[in-house]
Amino acid sequence: MRVTDVEITWGLQRLVVGLVLMTAAIVLGIAVALGTDVDIDTWWNTTVGSVLPGLSHLSYTLDFLGGGWFATYVVPLGGCLALVAARRWRSGLYFLAASGLSAAFVQLLKTIFGRVRPEDMLVISDHGSFPSGHTANAATIAVAVTIIFPRVWVALVGAAWAALMAFSRTQVHAHWLSDTLGGVLVGTGAALVVAAAFTLPLARERSLG
Repeated sequence: MRVTDVEITWGLQRLVVGLVLMTAAIVLGIAVALGTDVDIDTWWNTTVGSVLPGLSHLSYTLDFLGGGWFATYVVPLGGCLALVAARRWRSGLYFLAASGLSAAFVQLLKTIFGRVRPEDMLVISDHGSFPSGHTANAATIAVAVTIIFPRVWVALVGAAWAALMAFSRTQVHAHWLSDTLGGVLVGTGAALVVAAAFTLPLARERSLG
């Protein structure tokens, strides 16, 4: 099998898996909307405060790093410019496009479902609890960087980053647990769908060293 054939196969696989994950996020949102109250969400919201309390200050820091103007503009544009400066402009465009699709889909689902956030929220956030935009951003970054730099340690660090962000969003009571799961589905799915479109450009970039 030629290299091009392998890359096309990878692209199709990424597209299918990405669409499945984004569809799963929609299904989860519908289930949450119809269920009115999810027992595990209520249980976790009352329990999370006693879990790793030493991370509370970090959670407040992640509230800034993972959302608002910093995550919306600085991270995508900064990541893109850094990759372009490293002579990997195709990767830069991919990173920017993946971040854009993830953010847009998050806002679409927030508008559609309009889920109410926990009443004991400790930070200031916009309306719409499902899905978690912070977690979606973290998952998008984790998957995109792993695709750009396919190393096991990169994947592990990325997974840890997304998990920590998800935990932090519940620790400050900005989201329900199911919101963070929805964020992981959206962020991962968006990164894979865009990666499918960029499969050949990224492969060409790698071949050029």
